[in-house]
Amino acid sequence: MKILFLFVSAFILFQALDLKEVRVAYKEAAHDSAKVDGFYNSMLKVTKDDDVSLVAYKGAAIALKARQAQTIKEKKEGFMEGVSFIEFAIEKAPSAIEPRFVRLGIQENTPKLLKYKEDIEEDKTMILNQFETIDSPNLKGHIKDYILQSKVFTTEEKTVISKL
Repeated sequence: MKILFLFVSAFILFQALDLKEVRVAYKEAAHDSAKVDGFYNSMLKVTKDDDVSLVAYKGAAIALKARQAQTIKEKKEGFMEGVSFIEFAIEKAPSAIEPRFVRLGIQENTPKLLKYKEDIEEDKTMILNQFETIDSPNLKGHIKDYILQSKVFTTEEKTVISKL
């Protein structure tokens, strides 16, 4: 069984990453802790030289993986490493919507004690303002699904988005 897992992991690592697949893997890992390792392993080869969306997803993978760490110190260090990738992606491309979407998802679901919630309103506003201009139907669908289940968006905002 371990050999099969290693083979599948290696196969995933050597494939070119497809953003559609990465988005699905992120969504699944965020909702199912059993899928975090697969998502994390698929993002290992991403570097800060890659597309900013992939860099943000790598940060999300690291942050999600940190939840499984054994000690509080390891959890915090892993989380901070993940956040550094997300913040790097946003600094590199401040008007790119996908890194903002990733950051919003991480911030909304992070415990208050980690103090990583300061950009929720900024990201939310940017996403709402740019939603109609998103070219990728796949990305638009993922963001719409997120908005409709999110607690940071108002009922009115959800109503507007659901009609688009």
